[in-house]
Order: sequence, then structure tokens, then C-alpha cells
Amino acid sequence: MPPVANSAGSGGAAYAAGQDAAQDSALWAVLAGATDEREYCQSWLAIQCRLIPGVGGAVVLVRQESDGAFVVAAVWPDVRRDMSYLSGTAQKTLAERRGLVVPRKSGDAIQGFEIAYPIEASGQLHGVVVLDVSPRPEAEMQTALRQLHWGAAGLEALFYRHEVAREQASKKRLQSVLELVATAAAEPRYAASAMALATALATRLECERVSIGFLERGHVKVDALSHSAQVKGETNLVRAIAAAMEESIDQSAVVSFPSAEGAPPSVSRAHQALAEDGGACLSVPLVSGGNAVGAITLERAGKEPFDRETVELCEALAALAGPTLEVHRREDRWFGARFATWAYEKAAALFGPRHPGLKLATAVVLVVAALLAILRGDFRVSSSTALEPLVQQAAVAPFNGYIREAPARPGDLVKQGALLAKLDDRELKLERLKWLSQQEELAKQFRAAMADRNAAQVQIVTAQLEQARAQVERAEEQLARTDILAPFDGIVVSGDLTQQLGAPVERGTVLFEVAPLAQFRVVLKVDERDIAYLQVGQTGTLLLSAFPNEPFAFTVRKITPVSTPKDGRNYFRVEAELATHDPRMRPGMEGVGKVDIDRRNYLWIWTRQVIDSLRLALWSWLP
Repeated sequence: MPPVANSAGSGGAAYAAGQDAAQDSALWAVLAGATDEREYCQSWLAIQCRLIPGVGGAVVLVRQESDGAFVVAAVWPDVRRDMSYLSGTAQKTLAERRGLVVPRKSGDAIQGFEIAYPIEASGQLHGVVVLDVSPRPEAEMQTALRQLHWGAAGLEALFYRHEVAREQASKKRLQSVLELVATAAAEPRYAASAMALATALATRLECERVSIGFLERGHVKVDALSHSAQVKGETNLVRAIAAAMEESIDQSAVVSFPSAEGAPPSVSRAHQALAEDGGACLSVPLVSGGNAVGAITLERAGKEPFDRETVELCEALAALAGPTLEVHRREDRWFGARFATWAYEKAAALFGPRHPGLKLATAVVLVVAALLAILRGDFRVSSSTALEPLVQQAAVAPFNGYIREAPARPGDLVKQGALLAKLDDRELKLERLKWLSQQEELAKQFRAAMADRNAAQVQIVTAQLEQARAQVERAEEQLARTDILAPFDGIVVSGDLTQQLGAPVERGTVLFEVAPLAQFRVVLKVDERDIAYLQVGQTGTLLLSAFPNEPFAFTVRKITPVSTPKDGRNYFRVEAELATHDPRMRPGMEGVGKVDIDRRNYLWIWTRQVIDSLRLALWSWLP
């Protein structure tokens, strides 16, 4: 009997081993022939759970490309089993991006362990696998972790292949987009460029018709149809295409009919009407500057919806070609059309439902302009000014000589009779002594002639004696004029001879200029655009740079008829008289003077120069 029992037990074990081997082979076969991600993950998870003993349940979460959320891709042992109790460990693993072993306790007793491992490929986190295993020794736990780590390579390979495939598809799509854009860019005019792009896109995607349109004054205008040199304006077909484009533009989204599986919901009535004959259509908005400005509509025979690759290609093309076509379209129109479009866009932004800031700014500008047109203020002509002395006297060299002293310098306050400079008098003194000696000698000759009663000689000597006396008087007069004195109390305006001591000067050379401090006139440099407003007798106010907080009143006394060019403009010299005098004033001080004209509205005051310039420019342009 025992041998029989042993034989039966051996047969049962062999049968069970055969069953396991057959099941393993079936799982590996399913894994090798998996056609989608879920089937692959389910087969992989079943194999891992059979390789790791004591697994009570397991789940695989995979990230969705559409929204980035992680969803259940595989469950073991039964897909209908609720594995939500493993979600906490899964979230923690995704957050920390590393393998975790989390004990599951009931009171102080450990009921089991939750083993989790993240699935990464090309630096991207694609999912996580979580296993519920029974309690076991440390060595067996390490073995299970190692097995899960090795087994995760299968999922990583799957996602790595997906990344490579997507990258290759992206490169191929980019190449196609660049080729299409190059086709459009090769045409110099917008209409030819849009038509070439539509035709090339229709040929590449095997579409019956591709249309391109842009918004104009709130409605879409179809500008190009594939394989057609011109677009016939008000046909039913063109209106239907424009309606489909507007439907996509209004939603700022891709609209397809029939809708592809997994596509976001959208309104597609116009697309359904366009494809009513049993076809499929797709519209992709063209975006420029963050706003939808047009659309590309594709039509294809058959009710099969456009696949994801086609939609992605059209989206990439619209993103790259949209701004280029929009700029080309705007620049290819004549000036009047461009200006009309610009005015319409500004008016639409001003009176439309959006742009509250623009509306508020416009309202503020209008209110301010109305107030400026109503309110009146003082109209004053402004100009640069300078103080000039009312009287300015020159101290000149009385004769040819040399400078001996020069104590005065510009800016010095001097009293009447003060020494400004002194000329060298040595030669004059010698000249005086010479004529005095000659006068004495002639006086002796005169007395001798009188003693001899020589009348002729007396007359000759008398004439010579008069000449000698005249020369003496002349020398004494010049000696008296060697001191250059201040003619009155005032300030030295010009003349610095401290660096010219001993230098020769000629008779009549101006050595100093002295001006009184109590008498000034205001000189205004008035622009020729404002000179017509000024009249003698008008009053004004002066602010000097030296005293910016102290205004001085003045009255216009003289308007010179001669202008002076400066910095490309002409200025007239206007002289005015100060009403008050300040002892701190000095000749040459500058500031700004304003002449009171009358009262005008503020809008005219602030815009008159611009308006006058525009009038002159317009007059010069008119024939």
C-alpha cells in the first residue's frame, strides 16, 4: 500500500508541474504577442506574480498621455478585484520615485507587505507596480525585491520602445511640416502661397480637398482651395467650409467629424453639414499672437475619422504656418486695405465685449479732452532769457604802452574812480623831462634874443618855446591817463589782464567793460513761431536759474525785427524792463521768461505747435 500511495502522490505532483509549465508557456506567449499596452501589462504582471511566491494581489498603474493621470492598466489575480487599498503605497512611490516596502499591520501584528517599484524610461516616470505579499523572512524579502527589480525591466523596455517610436514619429512629423512650410514660403504672393500649401497638404494626406481661410471683420474668408487657382466667393460649398472654420475658431480647438475615439468633446454641427455626403472633415485653427486668426479644413472620402497622427501633423503645421501666412496675408494687401483692417480691429476692440482696459483708457482720454476744450487758462509764450546791463561802458587804452598793473578782474565790484589797471609811465616821464629841458634852453635863447633886440630870432624862439610847452602838457596829460579808473560804481563785466603784465597795448584797445548793478534789461529769445503773439507793453514773469523760487515781473519794451538762427531755428530778440531790482542780480544770468498773452482753452494751448507744424507740412505737400 505505501508504494501505491507514493506512486499516486508522485503522479499528482507531476501533473501539477505540467499544469504550471503549460500556464507559464501560455502567459509568455501572450506577452510576446501582446498588441496593446494593457494586454502586455496584464501578461507581465501575471508572470511576475507567479515568479514571486506568496503574492496575494497586484496592480500596475500607467500614466496617460492625454492628461498625465495614472490609471489601472493590469490587476492580478482577477481584473474585477478591488485593489484600491494599494493606492496609498502607489502614490508614495510615484512621489518619491524609488522602490518601497511598506508593512501592513493589524494592531501590532504584521499581516503582510506592500512592495512597490516605479517604472521609468528615458528619464520619464511612466507608471508603478505594487504587490501585496505575505510575511516572510528578510532573505526571502530581498529575493522578492530583486525579482521585481529585474522584472520591471520588461515594462521599462515597453515604455522605452514607445518613447523611441514617438520620437521617430515626431521627427518624421517635423520633417513633413518643414517641407510643407517650405512649399508655401517659396511663393512670393499670399494667394499662391496659401494655394500651394493647401495642395501639398491634400496630396500628402490623401484628402479630397484642403481649404485655408482667415478671419476678416469677424467672419472667415476662404482664401485657398487645394488644386484650385481661385476661390468662387458665395457658393454653398465655400459658405459651408467657412462655417466649419468658424466653428473651430470659435472653440479655439481642433474639430473633427466623425469624432475620433478619446478626442475631447466639441461642437461639430457645421462639420457634420460639410460632411453630409458621407465623408470626414477636420478643422485646425491657425494661431498668431495667441489668438485664432484662421483655420485649415481637410476633407476626406469615407466615414473613417482622421487618426491621431494626422491631427498632430496638422496641429504642428498650423502652429508654424499660421503666423507666417498671417503676416504674408497682411503685407500682401494695398495700403488702404491694411489701414481699413487696422481701423476695424481697433474699433472692434474698443466697442466689443473685451478689452475693458482699452475702453476705460479711451473714456478717460475723451473726458480729459472735453475738459481741456472747455476749461480756459492763461496762454503764455515761453522763451529762454538772459540779463544784460542797461549801460555798459568800456575802459580803453589811451595811448600805446605797456601794462604795469591790473588789479581788477571780471566779476569784481568797483567804486567810481577805483583803479582798474595802470600803464607803464617811465617813457612818458622821460619824454616830459626832455621837453622841460628843451623848454628851459629855449627860454634862455628867448631872453638872449630880447637882449640883442633881434626881432626875427625872438619870433623863432617864441614858436619853438610854444611847441616845447605843448609837448610838456601832452606828456603830463598822458601821465595823468596812465591810471585806468572805473567810470562809475558797478561790476567788471570783462577784461582780465593779470596774465598780460608787461604786454604792449595799442591805443583804443578795450581793456575792461564795466556795467552798473542797479540797471538791467531782460533779453528774451523768442521762437519765430511765437513772435506774432508778442506786442510792446505786454507783461510777463521771469525765473532765473540762480533764484528759481523768486519770480520777477517785467514789461516788453522792444521787439527787434531781425532774427538770429540757432540750432536750426530762428529766434527774435525781445527786450523787456524789470519791474523790480534785486541786488543779487548779475549780468549774464539766464533763466526762463513767460510773456502773458491772453486766456485760451487748454486743448488749443497744448496742441497749437503740433497743429501749426502739421499745417505747414500739409501746405508744403499740396500742389
